[in-house]
Amino acid sequence: MTETRQRGARDWNPELSRYGDDRLREECGVFGIFGHSEAAALTALGLHALQHRGQEGAGIVTYERDVENGREVQRFHSQRHLGLVGDYFNRAEVIQKLKGHVAVGHNRYSTTGEPHIKNVQPLYADIDTGGFAVAHNGNLTNALTLRQELISSGAIFPSTSDTEVILHLVSRSQKRRIVERFIEAIRQIEGAYALVAITNDMMIAARDPVGIRPLVLGRLGSSYILASETCALDIVGAKFEREIENGEVVVITQDGIESHRPFPKRPARPCIFEYIYFARPDSIIGGRSVYDVRKQMGVQLAKESPAEVDLVVPIPDSGVPAAIGYAQQSGTPFELGIIRNHYVGRTFIEPEQRIRAFGVKLKHSANAGLIKGKRIVLIDDSVVRGTTSMKIVQLMYDAGAREVHMRISSPPITHSDYYGIDTPTRTQLLAANHTLEEMREFMGATSLAFLSVDGIYRAVGYNGRDDLSPQFTDHCFTGEYPTELTDQNGGSPKQLSLLA
Repeated sequence: MTETRQRGARDWNPELSRYGDDRLREECGVFGIFGHSEAAALTALGLHALQHRGQEGAGIVTYERDVENGREVQRFHSQRHLGLVGDYFNRAEVIQKLKGHVAVGHNRYSTTGEPHIKNVQPLYADIDTGGFAVAHNGNLTNALTLRQELISSGAIFPSTSDTEVILHLVSRSQKRRIVERFIEAIRQIEGAYALVAITNDMMIAARDPVGIRPLVLGRLGSSYILASETCALDIVGAKFEREIENGEVVVITQDGIESHRPFPKRPARPCIFEYIYFARPDSIIGGRSVYDVRKQMGVQLAKESPAEVDLVVPIPDSGVPAAIGYAQQSGTPFELGIIRNHYVGRTFIEPEQRIRAFGVKLKHSANAGLIKGKRIVLIDDSVVRGTTSMKIVQLMYDAGAREVHMRISSPPITHSDYYGIDTPTRTQLLAANHTLEEMREFMGATSLAFLSVDGIYRAVGYNGRDDLSPQFTDHCFTGEYPTELTDQNGGSPKQLSLLA
């Protein structure tokens, strides 16, 4: 077994991400509030709840309308910071700078490049209709094409974020009303987007025509809230109203809320990875508890790929709900055979390879007294490059496990994502280049199995992928992309580079 694992590691040695692991990461989380005297403080709380969607930087922009010396004054205030929300926005002096009753906030994770303050959102600009700030979750698949066209016509791009394309499109529109400008701008973009923007005494939200990225509407008294997930409503005590529908534009002013439908109606295709990995377990998406869906993925996995073992062990934390479902369905005891250290940041394991090599042991410790001499099945939510899986399997063997079976509560990832998930190129995806047996050999596991695509759909409540009411965005497993990939088809090698 040891020779097999070592031989596999030599055959397959993909470059690790700059986080020192091979987890999937999503680009961003957004939060906006209209009509509240503590808009900035509530936005900071909302961003805390959405911290899992981006940890590289956070920003808040507010709009203030006041009367000074008998004259009405309108101002925008902006604060942006590299790092976690709590590193900066928990300070009273920072929140006090963000005056106003309207606010929009953003947590950022970039798909490529190093963090840089110029790319931290919300992005703000003064245009001829007033101030305009926008926060974006997703990725535009024609951003490079549009960017080049705008540069050719004289536009200057201070940042390297695809979101800045939207600012230019809104600014250059010849429409009179800001809402008309916004709609004209989003008609030109492709890909996945959940947008929240604020302008003079107005908040605007939009979701792409197939609704790939999530966005919900809530109420807190007379105030309206927009957020990536319902967990951000919960933290501020807001009531969930509804999801923003695919292709919908929502405009919120002092007069209330109005809805626009600028696109032909299409079936919704939300991203299946929100259920598998990205959303917080206590969020509700599409009327379904994310936690319950993940448990059902474990149930389906146990039905499809049982294992004769003594213990079901989750790879924390994302594998826990599926492992509970697997244990309940199989009748096998659930145990925490791996203990995760929640206080290890990526900066500690980044600098040198000799330190990075200890990354798995820094983050995960074997509960050796529990697993020694046992046959165990490890449950994880996904496999990208397989490097972390290989190290955790070895960790279990080193701790005395007799057999280590691996079960994955999602299908093999065989295609790259272009909608805001940081997936490697296909050459670095383990499942895109190896058979199931080769993957098992690389990991060093006794056996390996993935949940089927139909199993994912059953876990969400459908009879399988052919029960298309609705179909999800599942291209990472199937290669079926729901939108045009203009930049990719034009020869661009990756998503818009977010270089420092």
